[in-house]
Amino acid sequence: MFKNLKNNISNNQLKYGAILSYVQMGLNLVFSLLFTPYLIRMLGQSEYGLYNTVSSTIMTLSILNLGLHSGYIRYYANYKTNQNDEAISKLNGLYILIFSILGLFVLVCGLTLSFNLEQIFNKGLTKEEYEIAKVLAVLTTLNLAISFPASIFPTIITAYEKFVFLKILTLTRIVLFPAIMLPLLFYGYKSIAMTTVSLTLSILFNITYFYYCRKDLNVKFSFYNIDKSIIVGLFTYTLFIAINIIVDQINWNVDKLLLGRFKGTVIVAIYSVGFGLYNFYATLSSSVSDVFTPRVHNIINSYKDDEEKCNFELNSLFVKIGRIQFLIVALIASGVIIFGKPFIEFWVGKGYEDSYYVAIVLIVSASISLIQNLGIEIQRAQNKHQFRSIAYIIMAFVNLSMSIYLCQLYGAIGCAIGTAVSLILANGLIMNIYYHLKCGIDVIDFWKNIIRMSLGLILPVSISFLLPNYFDYYTKTGFVAGVSVYTLIYCLSMWFISMNQYEKSLIPFLNRFCKIKEG
Repeated sequence: MFKNLKNNISNNQLKYGAILSYVQMGLNLVFSLLFTPYLIRMLGQSEYGLYNTVSSTIMTLSILNLGLHSGYIRYYANYKTNQNDEAISKLNGLYILIFSILGLFVLVCGLTLSFNLEQIFNKGLTKEEYEIAKVLAVLTTLNLAISFPASIFPTIITAYEKFVFLKILTLTRIVLFPAIMLPLLFYGYKSIAMTTVSLTLSILFNITYFYYCRKDLNVKFSFYNIDKSIIVGLFTYTLFIAINIIVDQINWNVDKLLLGRFKGTVIVAIYSVGFGLYNFYATLSSSVSDVFTPRVHNIINSYKDDEEKCNFELNSLFVKIGRIQFLIVALIASGVIIFGKPFIEFWVGKGYEDSYYVAIVLIVSASISLIQNLGIEIQRAQNKHQFRSIAYIIMAFVNLSMSIYLCQLYGAIGCAIGTAVSLILANGLIMNIYYHLKCGIDVIDFWKNIIRMSLGLILPVSISFLLPNYFDYYTKTGFVAGVSVYTLIYCLSMWFISMNQYEKSLIPFLNRFCKIKEG
């Protein structure tokens, strides 16, 4: 009875955690639509680009977390299965010590970068921009350094599968930041105020995470007699995850640094708008798979002695989540391709035409990895992520080399193309082969599912060629009407052609309505 109750609570956390993830995405979308254009207008294109340039430069230091958070969930799942509470306490203590040391190292490195920005950007910034950039860099460094030891608390909460609490706090932060910044921007405060508010909120929320862990979850931290073999095993396990993080930094942050050095802050602003659209697209997909990370580790720990059963459970989960992610990303990707140009003009105004092409190049090239991102956690849980890291770091240097060259020729679009080539080769080809041959994932069955689902795209995409005859997308009324009609046709086509019964059951109102009609 108590076991069933525990399972029900865990399932509810997953269910409501996923629901709140979409609420979070909805709020992010609303605030991005409303806040970003206001921010650009109040800061100006140049300072908006400067803010993004400095943030990207300092955030490269986040690679120093070395992927250790994934290692925590792996060890926690193992100790929890064996009901070893003492080992969990020592693991918590070990993580606090490691991340405190890393935080101090980030502080030293960040401050060094902050006072040597001229060496990084050369003549890419003006004298006035360098003065602002130094202040932004110091504040961003403090924020990042503090976040290192504090980041263990959300990781612990995730391991406990308390997704509802995490999501509610995230939602609160999403609302608070623009609520505080809007009046400050109105009264003339700019990028330095934004960075200060971000730092203050980070401190307050980190304190809240700590309090929840200690008082509500009764998490204990032991700093005595820590098993040294854990340290060796932990860094061995996370070494290749760290390489993945380095790769992500090269793929997603170095582009802005290169543009800042070779093309100036205005081009960084153009790239940032396109990247912002891509980033929202990526968040939509990963938010579903994120809540299933502990479940992957639990499956692997539960079926250690039954490889066939383990692979069956992992395959079922991989296909199920991949199908749901496809429904989301196909709508967003096709929508951005069809309506992206007028949307960007409405959103941030004229002067950002190239942002559309940046967004399209990044969105299309990343789509394969986004519907398969649960596979990353499966590899990590199986301790088979080493190959992915090696493949990705090779492709990251290909990306870097291409981006340096293409950046100088084609600006923001050139950087996006360099990133796209590496993503298609690494995610689209290499990793699918590895998933199939080494991870026990039936990639052929997965793509059969996706291809069958793709049939639902034929009708809405075909009709999209006719819609401009009836709606002028460059008027607000025509744009809203065109998007609404396309979305409705997409949803109906997917419902009747692509979705299975499980997916339909996730939308209970429509599912119940269809059953009544059938009756």
